[in-house]
Amino acid sequence: MGSTEDKAHPNETRSTVTSTTGGVMTEEVGAVTGELEVAVRPLVTEDIEVTVRYAGTDEGYTVEGSPIKLGKADGLPPSKLRELHERLVRHLTTPGKVVDGNEQATSLLGFSPQNGGDG
Repeated sequence: MGSTEDKAHPNETRSTVTSTTGGVMTEEVGAVTGELEVAVRPLVTEDIEVTVRYAGTDEGYTVEGSPIKLGKADGLPPSKLRELHERLVRHLTTPGKVVDGNEQATSLLGFSPQNGGDG
């Protein structure tokens, strides 16, 4: 992907967050940390794409584990999409596992939208 241009889907949701120490793992550049903008958008394939970028910048990155397979993402009502967005943000801002004294980056691997988060 490399860049998420602002061709925002009408149902795209965004939040600005501060990452945990380990950051958020991306497909393109590895872990990103600091003040980040998380974007969640339904795809025509009926999945959910989750991207992250440094707040105030244009270049975005695919969060590891995205897209999330939902089957009916484009048909989700805005309230359900917003609820999913909030769960994704909570998941991505929860500290990762500590390995050898270092917090690991969070990702969407293992995230299950059906049961409210980790699965």
